[in-house]
Amino acid sequence: MLALLLFLLPLAAAQCWRNVTCNGPGAAAFPGPWDANIYAPATRAVAPRSILSWPDLAPSQYPGSPTISGNGSLVTYDFGTEVGGIVTATYSALGSGQLGFAFTEARNFVGYTSDSSNGHFPSNEGALYTTITPGNATWTMPDERLRGGFRYMTIFLITNGTASATLGDISVELDFQPTWPNLQAYQGYFHCSDELLNRIWYAGAYTLQSNSVPTDTGRQVPMLTSSWANNATLGPGDTIIVDGAKRDRAVWPGDMGVAVPSTFVSVGDLDSVKNALQVMYDYQADTGAFDESGPPLSQKGSDTYHMWTMIGTYNYYLYTADLDFLTRNWPKYQLAMTYITSKIDSSNLLNVTGIRDWARWQQGFHNTEANTILYHTLNTGAKLATWLNATSLASNWTTTATTLASAINTACYDPTYGAYRDNDTTTTLHPQDANSLSLLFSIPPDSTTTSSILTRLTSNWTPLGPVTPELPNNISPFITSFELTGRLTTRDTARALSLLRTTWGWILNNPNSTSTTLLEGYLANGSFSYRSDRGYGYDASYPSHAHGWSTGPTSALTNYIVGLDVVEPAGRNWTLAPQFGDLSSAEGGFTTPLGRFSARWSTDDGGATYDLSWAAPEGTSGTLRVPTGEGTNSSSSSSSSDNNNNREIQAAKRQVRKKMVLNGQELSLPPQQAPEVEGEREGEAVMQNQNQNQYIRQDIDAVSGEMLTTLKVGGGGGSLSLSLSVG
Repeated sequence: MLALLLFLLPLAAAQCWRNVTCNGPGAAAFPGPWDANIYAPATRAVAPRSILSWPDLAPSQYPGSPTISGNGSLVTYDFGTEVGGIVTATYSALGSGQLGFAFTEARNFVGYTSDSSNGHFPSNEGALYTTITPGNATWTMPDERLRGGFRYMTIFLITNGTASATLGDISVELDFQPTWPNLQAYQGYFHCSDELLNRIWYAGAYTLQSNSVPTDTGRQVPMLTSSWANNATLGPGDTIIVDGAKRDRAVWPGDMGVAVPSTFVSVGDLDSVKNALQVMYDYQADTGAFDESGPPLSQKGSDTYHMWTMIGTYNYYLYTADLDFLTRNWPKYQLAMTYITSKIDSSNLLNVTGIRDWARWQQGFHNTEANTILYHTLNTGAKLATWLNATSLASNWTTTATTLASAINTACYDPTYGAYRDNDTTTTLHPQDANSLSLLFSIPPDSTTTSSILTRLTSNWTPLGPVTPELPNNISPFITSFELTGRLTTRDTARALSLLRTTWGWILNNPNSTSTTLLEGYLANGSFSYRSDRGYGYDASYPSHAHGWSTGPTSALTNYIVGLDVVEPAGRNWTLAPQFGDLSSAEGGFTTPLGRFSARWSTDDGGATYDLSWAAPEGTSGTLRVPTGEGTNSSSSSSSSDNNNNREIQAAKRQVRKKMVLNGQELSLPPQQAPEVEGEREGEAVMQNQNQNQYIRQDIDAVSGEMLTTLKVGGGGGSLSLSLSVG
C-alpha cells in the first residue's frame, strides 16, 4: 500500500492537467449531501476499483498483484467509472515477450483489442504494446496515444516461451477539465426525491466533464488505419468542450445545443464553451458560413450546425454576460445571419442547401427541422441585438421569425395526422426532431396543435426509449433531449418524467454501460450498434459512451422540475416555474458572474399544498410562475364522459379557495373561476398587492390545464407557501 501511495503522490499533487493555466474553482458552490452523487474523482490520479479475472471476469479488490503467465493470458482492470488520459502501469517480468494494453468503455467489448475510436472502418484499433525483459519496470502510455474515454483496461501477454508478468500499481492521469484543480468543485447542484433522477443528473454532469479536454488532445485527421492518435489541436486556450471523451474529440456545435445548457446548470465550466465557440468564428468562411465541426475535422456544408453555432453564442452570452466575447464576434455573427437568411425563398421557408446534419437520413429543401432551428436562431439573435441596442436588427429578425413560423405552420403541419411533416411535401414522415423542437421553441399556433404533437410523439415510444423515424430503428438521446425539454416547456410533466426514466434509466442501468456517463445512441433492440448503417461501419463498439449531446436531463431537471432559469444575461432577470410531477421534493442551483441562484420545493400531495423557497443575488429580479389549482381544461375534468358528474366537478372547482403566503405575508388571491360555457375563452385575473407591490396574474395553462399564478419578486431570498381548500 505504501508503494501505491508513493506512486500516486506526484500526480495527486498536480491537480490541474500538466502545464495549463490552473484557473478553475477550488470548491463547490453548493456543498451538501448531494455531493455523494458526484462521479468525478477527488484526485486527477485515478486507480482501478477492481480486477476482473478471466475467463468469467470474476471481480477481486484492487490493489492486487495478479500474475499473467503464458501466451494469451490476460487480466482486466475496472475503473468503475469513465476515465480518460495517460495510463501508467508497473510490473515485474520473468522471461521475455510483450505486454498489450487494450481499452473499452463497454464491458461487452473487453478483450485483446480496444473498442473503435479512430474513425476508420473496418476498425483496426488494436492495442498498445511494450516489450518486457526480466525485472521490474514501469510503462507509461505515449502522450500521442492518450486514450480519451474508457472504463476497462485489459493487459495481456504475448510470448513464445514461458514468460510471466506480475502486475503492480495502475493509474490513469485524468485529462478531464484540465484547468480545474478540483474536479468535484461543481458550480451547480440538483437533488430530488427520486434517486434515479439524481443519478441521471450527475451522470450528465460527469459526461460533460469528460468532454472538456486539453486543446492539444484532438483526434488525428486524416483517420489512422490502425491504432489511434489524440494529439491534434482543437482550438484556442487550454480547455475546450468536444462531442465525446473517446471520439470524435472535436467541437460539434449541434451537440452543444444540449451540452451547453447542461454544463451551465451543473459543472459551470463555460471557459471550455467559450473556446469551442471561438474556434468556430476563427474558421468562419468569407461567405459567413460556419463549419459543421471544429478542427482538425472541419467538416463543411451543414445549415443546421451553422445555426447551432449562433444559438450557442446566445446561450454562452445569456449565461455569462461576456460582452467582450460578443462584441468581438458580433460582425461575424451578423454575417452568419445574412448567410442563412439569404436561403429563405419565396415560400418564406429556409431552402436547405447545406445538408449535413446530426445523423438523420434525409435533409434539404424545406426541411422542417432546419426551419424550426432557424426560427429559434432568429429569435435568439433578436435578443442579442436588443442587448446590444441594435434595435433595428432586432425588429427585422423578429419580423422574419414571425413570418417563418406562419409558413412552417401553413406548409409543414399535417392536420390529418396531427404533427409536422418532414418538409412541405406530402411525405408521410413525421420526424421526432422537428416536432420536438417545435414544442421547445413554441412554434405551434394553438393548444390543440400542441396537444396533438405531444400525443403523436408517443407513437415512437418503446420500452427502451423513442425510436426516431428520421433514423429508423435508432434511439437518439440527443433528439430525445429535445422531446424531453419540449414536453416540459408545455408542462406535459408526467409524460416527460416517464420519457426521462425510460430512456436514460435504460442507459444508466445497462450492465454493459459505464454506469456513470451517457451513451451517444443505441438501437431499439438494445444493442449498442447505433448508426451501424449510417456511417458507423456496422461497428457496435464505435459509438461513444460519454457524449454531451445526451445530457438533456441535466438542464431539464434544473430548469423545469426545480423550475429555475435565467432569461437575461448572467441572470439579472430570472424565472422560477416548478413542475412537481410525482415527486415530493426537488432543489437545485447554479452560478453566474452575478452570484449564486438556487431554489427548492416540497409537496406531500402532488402540489395541492407546497412550500417553495429561493435565493438570488441582490439587484436581480425574478418572475415566479407557480401552480395554484387545476383549470377547467385539465385532464381530470375534460376526460369525464358523464355530463352530470362533470358539472359537479366544475362546481367544486369554482369553490376552491387558495391561501398563498409570500415572504411571510398572506396574499389576497381571487377565488378560482371557471368558464360557465364550454369553449369560453379562458380568462385571467390581474391584481396589485398594495403591501408587497407585487404584480400578480392568474391564468389557465392551455395545454396542461393548470391554474398558474405569476408574481414579480426582487433579488435576495424569498419563500412562498400555498394551500388549497374546497368549500
